Amino acid sequence: MPRKPLANSKTVSTGVVRLPPSQQFFDTWTPRALAALRWVSGYLYLQHGTAKLLHVPHVPMFDQLPVLSLDGFAGMLEIPGSLLILLGLFTRPVALILSGEMAVAYFLVHARQGHFFMPALNQGELAVLYCFIFLFLAAAGGGSWSIDALLARKRSGPPSAANSADLRPGQ
Repeated sequence: MPRKPLANSKTVSTGVVRLPPSQQFFDTWTPRALAALRWVSGYLYLQHGTAKLLHVPHVPMFDQLPVLSLDGFAGMLEIPGSLLILLGLFTRPVALILSGEMAVAYFLVHARQGHFFMPALNQGELAVLYCFIFLFLAAAGGGSWSIDALLARKRSGPPSAANSADLRPGQ
């Protein structure tokens, strides 16, 4: 779908809309920054799951963790979910599930410690941040550097100069 020309943009004779340099920069790098957010979040989240189930990194609190407990179940979601997030495969549904997991973690564990509206006082900051990062990924997709984007490019055929899949946010 062709973009609508902006007030300060110019259309050249080929029909391609040239964006102002600043807007072109953001259109190019926003999906890439989204992919970087996905990578970092997935990698850090993977450590939560592996700490619970594989004891790497070692967190003494999880030494005697039963696999069939609420925390064990969380680890079973966190390991494969974070790997899929890292790869950018099924990003939207996986991120929605992980966002829900973090909301449940906040309300069942952290909010019960008191200070419902003060996550810094109930050690719930990470749960809230992960919840909203994953909610954002569920809405925005995995970015241009994801398997989801690669599959979308293959389905749509060869990209044209005016409609490059690398410039479309939210793949």
